[in-house]
Formats: sequence, C-alpha cells, structure tokens
Amino acid sequence: MDYKKTNAPLNTQTRDLIAMSEDTGNVYETVCIIAKRANQIAAEMKSDLDKKIKDFAPVTDNLEEYTENRERIEISRFYERLPKPVLIATQEYVDHKIHFRNPAKKNAALDD
Repeated sequence: MDYKKTNAPLNTQTRDLIAMSEDTGNVYETVCIIAKRANQIAAEMKSDLDKKIKDFAPVTDNLEEYTENRERIEISRFYERLPKPVLIATQEYVDHKIHFRNPAKKNAALDD
C-alpha cells in the first residue's frame, strides 16, 4: 500500500457512525470492519518500517559505540508524520475501498 497517496486526514475528525453504518446496518459491525482493517494497515506499516530500519542497523552491539544515524531518524520521522492506521482505514471505508462480508448473515439468509 502506498501511504503517501492516501487522502486520509492527519488529525481526528468527528464522523457520523450512524450514517457510515448504512452498508452494514449495524454500528458495531462497521466499527469492527474498520478496526480489523486498521490492524492490517498497522501490521503492514510496521513491517515496512522494520525492513527500512534494519538496513541501517549498527554493525556492533556495543552501546558505547552507538552513533546517531540521520537516515534512520528521517525514516522514523516520515512514518510518524503519516496518518494513523485507524484514520486510513476509516477513509477507505468511507470511500468504499474495503471489501467485507459477514458469513453469519449469509448463513442466516440460507436458513430462512
């Protein structure tokens, strides 16, 4: 996922969850969908950050010889400036970019 191209806000915004839950018909289910997607985004961001920082890991394990690494600091600052995963997931939900399904509702419809 390209985090630079997301149109998610950097700050928290007040949202009308009742209006957002029209697709699911349940506020709780909507919040769960957004939360699961936010966890996926957070895990992906963390693995990307770990890969990039690992390249700049110090060769020695001695804390006395540890020096400041500008590239590592810049990478960390970039990830700190990004929108939080919950804000990205919420924006994806509002833009209808999240595909979700509820197997319980599908099974209930088949039982009727």
